[in-house]
Amino acid sequence: MSRSSEPVSTLRIEGQPENLARIGDWVMESARACGLNQEDAFKIQLAVDEACTNVIEHAYNGQGGPIELSCQRDGAEIQVTIHDWGQPFDPTAIRPPDLAAPLKDRPIGGLGLHFMHALMDRVQFTFDKARGNILTMVKACPLPQEQDPTPPAAG
Repeated sequence: MSRSSEPVSTLRIEGQPENLARIGDWVMESARACGLNQEDAFKIQLAVDEACTNVIEHAYNGQGGPIELSCQRDGAEIQVTIHDWGQPFDPTAIRPPDLAAPLKDRPIGGLGLHFMHALMDRVQFTFDKARGNILTMVKACPLPQEQDPTPPAAG
């Protein structure tokens, strides 16, 4: 990466379903502050929504607990980190969904991890009893082009 990390924003919020909209707004604000276009910002927002929903439902079993989020640009990449202190999650224990199966034969849910990997370029889970659970998701995004103040030559 060509430039050092540029912290943009952090958010500490209670892991409750009613806070998902605030988290989504924060992601969009942070992504736009990093210079992302609307399409890439939406992809990151969707991946973070899936991850935070999983934290709320599975790590905290719907009982609430703190979630810390950070968003930063590091050169041509955007990194979002989600930190919680709930039950650990082993992504290798999850079978990939059978996307070819008829809808009536598919279980409800189970696509969150698939969506995170489809929407982001890298997804990494780290678990430590002392430090908690850390999910890092990275999206490659070109650096915003600086505007050239010189108008194009008339031709």
